[in-house]
Amino acid sequence: MHAEFQTRHGGKEGLVKSWASILDPATQMQAEMISRSDIVAGHLALMPDAHLGIGATVGSVIPQKGGIIPAAVGVDLGCGMIAVHTDLRRGLITEDMARRILGQIRERIPAGVGKGQPETVEAAHRFFGDNGDPVDATPKLIEKGHQQFGTLGSGNHFAEVCQDLNGEVWMIVHSGSRGIGNELAMWHIKRAAALCKDQGVGVEHRDLSYLQQGTEPFEEYVLDMLWAQRYAWAQREEMMRQMQEALASEASFNVLATVHCHHNYTEKQPDGTWLSRKGAINAEPGKWGIIPGSMGAETHIVTGLGNRESYCSSPHGAGRMMARGKAKRDLSLEEFKAQMQGITWNDRDAQALLDEAPFAYKPIRQVMEDAKDLVHTETVLKQFINYKGL
Repeated sequence: MHAEFQTRHGGKEGLVKSWASILDPATQMQAEMISRSDIVAGHLALMPDAHLGIGATVGSVIPQKGGIIPAAVGVDLGCGMIAVHTDLRRGLITEDMARRILGQIRERIPAGVGKGQPETVEAAHRFFGDNGDPVDATPKLIEKGHQQFGTLGSGNHFAEVCQDLNGEVWMIVHSGSRGIGNELAMWHIKRAAALCKDQGVGVEHRDLSYLQQGTEPFEEYVLDMLWAQRYAWAQREEMMRQMQEALASEASFNVLATVHCHHNYTEKQPDGTWLSRKGAINAEPGKWGIIPGSMGAETHIVTGLGNRESYCSSPHGAGRMMARGKAKRDLSLEEFKAQMQGITWNDRDAQALLDEAPFAYKPIRQVMEDAKDLVHTETVLKQFINYKGL
C-alpha cells in the first residue's frame, strides 16, 4: 500500500506516491518539489528507504520526458551491488579464518576517500580498452579512473561475507563509479544549471535544472552517464573477483549464483521516456535484486513483483534516518560496538565509522514490510565479516 501527496506551487502541480512509513517532512517536501518539474512525466514514486538527498531525494523513481535532470540521477553514477552465492558452509569458517579473510580483503580492495590502487589493475586496462574514455573527461580524470578501478570508496559502501538461512556463504560488494563518476556527474549538473539560467528556463530549484533532449549537452550527458554505469558495473565485478580470491585463500567453494544490480542510474523506456532510479532497484516481475540493511543488520535477496505504480521499482537499502554529523555527535560508541558483536569488522576504526552505525538508518525489517507489494524476499543474509572504507 502507498500514500499519495498532491502538490501545487507557483501554478505547477505534481503527484508523489510514497511507500515510506518513516518519512520526515523535509524529504517529503523535496520529493514533492521534484514531482512538479516540467519534464516529470507522471507521478514520482518514493521508496520505503527514502531520505533527503543532495540534489534530489534518495529513494525516488522519476520518469522524465523531453530531458533528464542530472541531479535526479545523483553523483555516484551506476552505484549498485553484486552478490555471489557459494556452496561453502558458514560453520567451516573459524574466527581466526574470518580475521585472515578480512585482512586479505583489506589488502586486495583499497577503501576510503580518494583511495586508489598502488598500480592499475589489468581489469581496468581491459575496461578502458573496450569502452574508451568518457566524452567530458580530462586526462587527469581518466588517470583517476584507471587508479580507482577495483576500489571500494567510503560512506555506505562495503564488502561483506554473509550466511543465508541455510548456512551457506554469500559475498556482497556495494560500490559505484568512484571519483570519475562523481566528477562527470557534477560537471553535467552544473552545466544543466548554467544552461537553464542562460536560456531562461524556469525551474523551482537550481537542482531541478535539466538537459533538453535533442541537444548536444543532453547527448553528451547520456554518453557519459552510460559510460559511468558500465564502469561501476565492471569495477564491482573486479572487486567480487578479489573477494572470491580472499575467501579461497582459506576455504574451497563453488559459485552457485550471482545477483548484480544498479541503484543509481537512468535508462530509456520503450515509450521514449527516461526513468531515473536514485536509490532504487529494478523490481520487474522475477527480477533478482539486493536490499541491504545497515552495518550489523540483515540483507534481503529479493525478486521483483512488477508493481506498475512504483514503475517496477523497490528500495535499495535501509535509508538514512540521521545525518552523518548528527550521528557522529549523538550516537553511542559503546552501543555501536555492541550491535556489531559476533561480526569480524574494522573495530579499530569504530569511532570513524560511527556515522554508519545501525541507529543512523531505518530498520530494514520495517523497510521490507513497506515494500511487501514491490518485492518478495527469497532469502535473508546475516553478515559475519564486514569491511568499509573511512
